Amino acid sequence: MANVGHGKRFEKNQSKILHAAAKLFLAKGFRETRMAEIAELAEVSYGALFRTFDSKEEILSELVALVLEAQFETAERLVAGKTEDRILFYAAETTLQLYMAENSEHMREMYNVSYSLPKSADVVYRTLTNKLEYVFGEHLPHLETKDFYELEIASGGIMRGYMTVPCDIYFTMERKVRRFLETTFLVYRVSDEKIAEAVDFVSRFDYPAIAQATVDSLLTYLENNV
Repeated sequence: MANVGHGKRFEKNQSKILHAAAKLFLAKGFRETRMAEIAELAEVSYGALFRTFDSKEEILSELVALVLEAQFETAERLVAGKTEDRILFYAAETTLQLYMAENSEHMREMYNVSYSLPKSADVVYRTLTNKLEYVFGEHLPHLETKDFYELEIASGGIMRGYMTVPCDIYFTMERKVRRFLETTFLVYRVSDEKIAEAVDFVSRFDYPAIAQATVDSLLTYLENNV
């Protein structure tokens, strides 16, 4: 699962800055990381940094887009040969996102911030709108793209809520995943039987290892393009 492929190519400075920012965000957190630290680790001048990205939020937005693509590509590999059911694919992909957010507190912060800042939130909503239309288009044929965008605002709020609250000995990952799928699938009018099938389906995978491999793959991809 570690070999996540990414189609987008970056200029050298972009890759250096994104790689440095990703490492710092994961090590220190988004809020605690300063632009000067990103420039220093990326070995670019402060001016070059701001000529490439005008703010820390813009850097985060680019990283969020990469993370989302990594999630979907990993989920596609995960379900390949096991199912062609798009609803089960969506369950697998969103479960992966929950596990990635649980991977570390700094990763949790990156996800949460990405849903709250305007630029990164726009990336999230527009990217996932396209994915939702692909997943649920046949299931909800009367809906248009604008409808899926509006529904993503709802399901995105559910995702953010579940990512924000850490697991503990009572609120385990298994309970979090099940509750998330039960509530989210209500938005998309998925039957109770299909929800139960989805919960069972995602329980078959080693998500902690897959989540870590996805993060490692993203860092390796950025490093290899420096």
